[in-house]
Amino acid sequence: MKKESVTDLITSLRARRDALGYAHEKLKQDSDSYNKIIILISLGAGLMESVKMRLGLNDAGWALAPILLNSGIAGLSALMKFCNFPTRMESITQASSVLNNCLQKARNHESDEEISDDLMADYNASLLACETAIYPSERKQFMIQAHKNLILILKKEREYYDTIDKANRGISFSINSDKSIENNILDISTHTAKPILNSINELEADNL
Repeated sequence: MKKESVTDLITSLRARRDALGYAHEKLKQDSDSYNKIIILISLGAGLMESVKMRLGLNDAGWALAPILLNSGIAGLSALMKFCNFPTRMESITQASSVLNNCLQKARNHESDEEISDDLMADYNASLLACETAIYPSERKQFMIQAHKNLILILKKEREYYDTIDKANRGISFSINSDKSIENNILDISTHTAKPILNSINELEADNL
């Protein structure tokens, strides 16, 4: 899709940067899960060896169990090495750095309507970095997730500014984000001379 303005570039870069963030988070979670399982199995194998030595257990089952556990640890370690989590996460980190640099240049760009050749070159380099950092199937999955997240952020920001506007005009509004003031109505129509923060503090004090 052709980008007509710097704003279009910024929106595209934000989505791709967030997609890379989701991809990095997923890889880290998978890597951490493998490491936790290996730690637990290692502790179990060590505990079993200690119990066997203390109680003098020499049955075939007790002799075979530590071997099976250690074999499981070796298998998980080999699988982690095959998945190559550190290298893939490092590649995503480097691509994110390229996107962040381009995003900073775009936000500091003087004109929104005219995209400079230098900025467009950086943008194309960012696209290449994103496309080579993660597989196409992963990029599709995480781009959809990033788009939904950005839309939700924009929606919440709009609600926030609408609420601020109502507060400045002395119109009643509801606050549902905090447990202490959930489902309460903040009426500042009679407190227009007071700062908004004071009205919120008064409501929180009433709920204590």
